[in-house]
Amino acid sequence: MIAVLIGLTACNGNKFHIDGTIEGAGDTTTLVLEQSSNGEWFIVDSIKVGKNGKYSVSADPPEVPSIYQLRWGNQTICFPIDSLDHLTINAKLPNFARDYSVSGSEHAEQIMKIDQEAMQFAGGKGTEAELKAWKDKQARQIAADPNGIVAYYLINKYIDGKPLFDPMNDSDLRFIGAVANAFNSFRPNDPRTQYLVNLLLDGQRRRRGMTAATDTLYADVTTLLDISLQDYTGKEHKLSQVAKEHNVVLLDFTAYALEVSPQLNKLLNDIYQAYHSRGLTIYQVSLDDDNVTWREAAKHLPWITVYDPMSVQSNNLSAYNVNGIPTTFIIRNSEIVERVEDATKLKAAVAKYM
Repeated sequence: MIAVLIGLTACNGNKFHIDGTIEGAGDTTTLVLEQSSNGEWFIVDSIKVGKNGKYSVSADPPEVPSIYQLRWGNQTICFPIDSLDHLTINAKLPNFARDYSVSGSEHAEQIMKIDQEAMQFAGGKGTEAELKAWKDKQARQIAADPNGIVAYYLINKYIDGKPLFDPMNDSDLRFIGAVANAFNSFRPNDPRTQYLVNLLLDGQRRRRGMTAATDTLYADVTTLLDISLQDYTGKEHKLSQVAKEHNVVLLDFTAYALEVSPQLNKLLNDIYQAYHSRGLTIYQVSLDDDNVTWREAAKHLPWITVYDPMSVQSNNLSAYNVNGIPTTFIIRNSEIVERVEDATKLKAAVAKYM
């Protein structure tokens, strides 16, 4: 018996687990567990709810964080699964998709909050100003972690059959681009990456009336457009002046709250230490939602780091056609000579101009 228990524990340890209580359910109630594949749903398992309303299901973990849903009839509850998560999902019938709670992971709770808040605007409820304010909040969440599962979910979120972030809208396309490029840079083998890139390219083609295929995500920016922002001491720095005073400038758009920020800043520091004596500096623009994280980090960085209070709504992003962060431009002799979106290629790219 001990051996059997050990074996069962080992098996359960290799699966993700969901349990909970469905209030108002009977012993004939069935739930369906489904997994998303870029908008298409595939059945993973079906679950009989017990007489007491309790249920439990385990399944093999996904290779990458993925979106799942519990379905009762035509009502669904969406949530992400990352490896061996253990979630508790409680709900009430008959309003299964409205009266529910999810706990067990931060991302699952974030998606629950997104869906429950979105219901306030379904059916044309809420004013246009209220919807815009809520959408702006979701946009900031995308910018804070564009290669995360929540950002992916938001890009694919619909309200009343309409996409929350519409590829036919230039402003929305910027955020789709942020997610597409973050996945392309940091999750190149993720099965959703090519889907996101295609979504972005298709939106760009339609917006620009393009019919021919293109293998680049963005138009090149070659003109140095001035930026004037303040550092953590309140001193103003003009990019044009910095470019005049240095042979090479790295213009870096980033957010310090990004998961990859420490790794990126370490890479930038390596480049800075290697070439600063030869006339290189860095002009780093923080797009963080608030300036606390940026301010604390900026105090310890040797290069110019400034804060853009407009965050992801900044005109500087539009001017430089930045749809995803981090994005770095190499400026030489006051001219943009190269755009680098893959951080792993930055060091080699800079070396060409030194």
